[in-house]
Amino acid sequence: MHKPSPATFSLSLLTISSLLQTSEISKMGNLFCCVQVDQSTVAIKETFGKFQEVLEPGCHFLPWCLGSQVAGYLSLRVQQLDVRCETKTKDNVFVNVVASIQYRALANQANDAFYKLSNTRGQIQAYVFDVIRASVPKLLLDDVFEQKNEIAKAVEEELEKAMSAYGFEIVQTLIVDIEPDEHVKRAMNEINAAARMRLAANEKAEAEKILQIKRAEGEAEAKYLSGLGIARQRQAIVDGLRDSVLGFSVNVPGTTAKDVMDMVLVTQYFDTMKEIGASSKSSAVFIPHGPGAVRDVATQIRDGLLQGSFANQS
Repeated sequence: MHKPSPATFSLSLLTISSLLQTSEISKMGNLFCCVQVDQSTVAIKETFGKFQEVLEPGCHFLPWCLGSQVAGYLSLRVQQLDVRCETKTKDNVFVNVVASIQYRALANQANDAFYKLSNTRGQIQAYVFDVIRASVPKLLLDDVFEQKNEIAKAVEEELEKAMSAYGFEIVQTLIVDIEPDEHVKRAMNEINAAARMRLAANEKAEAEKILQIKRAEGEAEAKYLSGLGIARQRQAIVDGLRDSVLGFSVNVPGTTAKDVMDMVLVTQYFDTMKEIGASSKSSAVFIPHGPGAVRDVATQIRDGLLQGSFANQS
């Protein structure tokens, strides 16, 4: 007897494995009156076209010769349906509302889910349209964005009430997107940008106001302190002149206060000339100067002081 080679044996196993992974296994099952139901799925068994029972996941005996057959399979997994609904708001803005519906068939009502609805997704979509188009027109555009959870809850309640009679459970309803018209979106962005620019302008103006106030306060304080310095400087000059006159009169007999003042003025005159000559960028105005002119300047200053004193006394 010819013994099969290892290569032939491996090929046979590969052929059987491939057969099990194709639809041929179903035909073989029907041939032996057996049917396999996958996990998270139920099968609807009929006998001569009449509903018999719901087959749970596993292997079941199905005598086709007695009129038994599988009418179809029903998935128990959670399915998702995205519905895009166009409607308008209370302020006449057209929006596209995208709702995501998650639903599944109930195992204990599998016969209702299989027989009562011919188009489950179309039925759910119709209810979503009805609820959204009844809710959104009552709201302004801004309120639609703020109350999308309330809209989703209303859709879920309506779907749960309607679809439970057909053997379906609504797991979750979400409003995943609200899309106004492109021109409306652009206008909303411009309004937001203008509001932010106005706020920025107010803040900038307030900052400039504070800066000017602080600058004015600083200038006022600087002028006040400068005035104090000038007053103290003048007081010190007067005190120094007085001390110089008194000291010179005591140490040099026969001198008068006028002589001392003339000498002090001449000394200050030469000090001023020295400072002007030391600066290369001086913008001083020169007046006639000389021995006689100094006396004239002293006379003018003294006469001016005396006239000021007489004016104050009168």
